[in-house]
Amino acid sequence: MGRKKKVSMQDIASKLEISKNAVSLALMNKKGVSEEMRALVLHTAREMGYGPFATKESAAANILVLVPERIMSYQDNDHFQFYHDMIWGLEKSIRKKGYNAVIAPIDQEMETGLKLPGLFTDISYRGVILFGIIDKAYARLIWDMDTPLVMLDSYYRDLPCPVVTSANMEGAYEVVSFLIDGGHEEIGFIGPTNLTTSHEERWFGYWKAMQTHGLEVQREYCLTSSEGYNQTEAEIAQFLDGLRAIPTAFFCGNDRIAYILRGLLEEREIAIPERVSIAGFDDTHYGDHVDRALTTMRVEKEMMCDAAASMLLTLTGNSRESIRHSVAPTLVVRSSVKNLKE
Repeated sequence: MGRKKKVSMQDIASKLEISKNAVSLALMNKKGVSEEMRALVLHTAREMGYGPFATKESAAANILVLVPERIMSYQDNDHFQFYHDMIWGLEKSIRKKGYNAVIAPIDQEMETGLKLPGLFTDISYRGVILFGIIDKAYARLIWDMDTPLVMLDSYYRDLPCPVVTSANMEGAYEVVSFLIDGGHEEIGFIGPTNLTTSHEERWFGYWKAMQTHGLEVQREYCLTSSEGYNQTEAEIAQFLDGLRAIPTAFFCGNDRIAYILRGLLEEREIAIPERVSIAGFDDTHYGDHVDRALTTMRVEKEMMCDAAASMLLTLTGNSRESIRHSVAPTLVVRSSVKNLKE
């Protein structure tokens, strides 16, 4: 006999005739829904046996998904657009495999104080998926636990364990090669390689493409470090102001950086793509940038989520081996890049 069908956030949304987004915000105690609606969603979740409210018989079929709250902030549209899709993808993939995805937000106080969510002691669980960029000390706290663990999207090399990421280096190599094939020889790079492995790998893919095609990496065209994500726009503005010349193209470590760069260049009356071509990474869509069609590498989020769920369920114990599963991104060509050969 197959496992009993797991209750999903979509099931709750359908029963209450509200959006999936509203259910997610209510369950994660985020702004965007009224207190009355939040209470109704929680009551319905308990009534239907969703996730942590599952019956004792099925509780061991839970998978904890730890999410840094700051990347899911309702006000931070940049991260919300990308990571919210990933949360839904994980929930869908895990449920299809007969398990409950129990989302556990990690707020700033918990992260800095190294405090585990109460769910670790309140429910039984099959394993943990650590999702997104989280402080290293907190990642180590989870890594030290005697439980199956998979890191998704970001990781630390000195905390070896099964990891699922986009194929960052290969994707960066492909999009930079596309720029080069279009006649661009002076290509800059912007991405905080000091903050995440994904930007570090994309920087290496950029460097590899330039080297392979016999082009020089001009360091004055590259911004590779940041004091933090809240500093990005000011740092890029200062970087641009310090340039004696502008390259014909930039590859950016993600689409957020690419959109910021484009806005700053346009403020300086530098036309895109006539004067400067821009390519990003992620294929993230922002509501106020619908008219700025960006060439990018689409991260295949659904495939990454399915790979993370599958990998966790194959673990038989506390595996802390450096197992890496990379999902190839897809080049998406739009109007932010000009072919100089045409």
